[in-house]
This record gives sequence, C-alpha cells and structure tokens, in this order.
Amino acid sequence: MGRREDGRESGHAVERLCAALCALETPEEARALLSDICSPRELSDLAQRLEVATMLRSGASYLDVSHATGASSTTVSRVSKCLNGPVGGYRVVLSRLDRQ
Repeated sequence: MGRREDGRESGHAVERLCAALCALETPEEARALLSDICSPRELSDLAQRLEVATMLRSGASYLDVSHATGASSTTVSRVSKCLNGPVGGYRVVLSRLDRQ
C-alpha cells in the first residue's frame, strides 16, 4: 500500500477503500466513515457532485446546475463527462437511489 511515483494511491489501497465502502450497511455508517476520511469541505464537494449529476440527468442546463448548486462550470462539465462516460458510476448510483 502507498503512493506510486506519480503521487496516486496504489491499486491495492483503492480496492481496499472500495471494499470498505461496500462493507457499510446504513447511511449512518456511511456518514461516519466519510466524516472520518474526508474533511468537511471534501464531503461537501462530493455531495455537490452527486447533486450536479442528479440535475444533469434530469435535463437541467449547465448554467442552471451551476447556479443551483454553486458548482463551477469546470465541475459541472467534469461531472457531465463522467455521467455520460463509459465507467457509469453516477448512472448506477442514481438508478439505485431512484429505487429507494
């Protein structure tokens, strides 16, 4: 575990973090872990990105999303790229949240 020469976390560390997230059973547990791992600002930024993805998926314009969430145009564009990209993380989680 540790950092690679380019400063990014090793694959093993990321896989362990993903496994830790999957081990959580309740929103309260998720909040506790995220509060331990992230600074308040980082947690707020993550929540903002999810809100940006939600609004974009519902058809809101970049400008409306930026005004409603306070996200920069760069963040809105990045989230849009991910939302419509091949990985699909936002699509999976938004679909599952819709079912709740």
